[in-house]
Amino acid sequence: MAESILIIDDEVLTLNNLKRALEKEGYEILLADSGETGLEVFKKHRPNLVLVDLMLPGIDGTEVLKQIKEIDANTAVIMITAYEILEKAVQSMKLGAYDYLLKPFKISELKAGVAHALELQSLRVRFSETVETEKGKYYFDKIVAKNKKMIDVLETARKVASLEKTTVLIKGESGVGKELIARAIHYNSPRADKQFIEINCAAIPENLLESELFGYEAGAFTDARRRKIGLFEKADHGTIFLDEIADMSLPLQSKVLKVLEEQSFTRLGGTNPIKIDVRIITATNRDLKKAIKDGDFREDLFYRLNVVPITIPPLRERKEDIISLVLSFVQVFNQELHRSYKGISEDAAKVLIEYDWPGNVRELRNIIERIMALNQAEEILLEHLPAEIKSRKAAPETEVITEIVEKQKFPSLDELEKNYIKEVLKYTRGNKSKAAKILGIHLTSLFRKLKTLK
Repeated sequence: MAESILIIDDEVLTLNNLKRALEKEGYEILLADSGETGLEVFKKHRPNLVLVDLMLPGIDGTEVLKQIKEIDANTAVIMITAYEILEKAVQSMKLGAYDYLLKPFKISELKAGVAHALELQSLRVRFSETVETEKGKYYFDKIVAKNKKMIDVLETARKVASLEKTTVLIKGESGVGKELIARAIHYNSPRADKQFIEINCAAIPENLLESELFGYEAGAFTDARRRKIGLFEKADHGTIFLDEIADMSLPLQSKVLKVLEEQSFTRLGGTNPIKIDVRIITATNRDLKKAIKDGDFREDLFYRLNVVPITIPPLRERKEDIISLVLSFVQVFNQELHRSYKGISEDAAKVLIEYDWPGNVRELRNIIERIMALNQAEEILLEHLPAEIKSRKAAPETEVITEIVEKQKFPSLDELEKNYIKEVLKYTRGNKSKAAKILGIHLTSLFRKLKTLK
């Protein structure tokens, strides 16, 4: 289905010219010659994008913008204006306009601006459709934590989640779950209904990372044929998670520091500062104080990021969490891989607890997935475990491990599922459609499962 664009302008010639140009691009075009008519058309058809002239008879473009945003904040609006009232166009950006076009403009500029506005609007709509599901995944109560250090981590994360702008620095070895804690903070915060944008600073080449974060204007460099929206801009009013922050170059660190201090930035090749409201969460597996001494990390940035530090313990220091993690992964992969595992045998559990887990929770999850993908069984058995796991036992801990296994209560997967469904229904206040969406199952499947709860 073609995306729809409403054009509001009191000049008939302008309306027809814009209509012809945009229809060639495959868009469905709606026209209005006044602000009042434009608002009526908008309410009736709810177009994806609105082009509105600032100088309209009666209700002017600024008022039209305000009313459109009150009706649907996700609708992208581009203002059309003459140079003489440029200041008013810039002011409209603060009211929620996506961009403005200065008369006379080239058709190529119009097409590029429209394409980018629709891209951003589509991103926001897709996000709003999935946000409830994402919230359901990241309740603090769903994160496995019997270990005292991990309980303290969750308590700190729970407290800082309610603080809307406070920066958080999450530290820990690779695979301990830094992203999980970052997402839990976001989805339990006042920004939960806005974007959570994640970027791994170590995974993107230095020359591309800056343009990914800040975007660029058309012509900023050889291949920049049209404007690109950066991740900071996409995360406006939400949270941006900068993973592996220690791998960011010093020049880029200074730009991130400026964003923290001023809540604004400039696109590459641009001149106008862009104001944003973004919470920054960062993570690293490196010692930042050592990186500062080595000249690899800015000390002033460290203190701005380290407002609330959270250190996640490695899995070898939270052995009492291992079996609970295994059971939670079993539940996940039963659904994903269409298996019917009910748990893990005692001798297999002992071996998993004895292992030192250099890859932490990520390694444990991957091994459970591998076992369940390759074996059809009712439970994870000793014979299913990889040779490297079985050969690396820590004998001195055997008594402690046996005690953990024997004291561990092994709820059945049916019990885990029933309790989880009850918690989700409690969260949705009995709304079964919303609960089914969070659970990732069809509504009829939920009704079938509910019969077993009675």
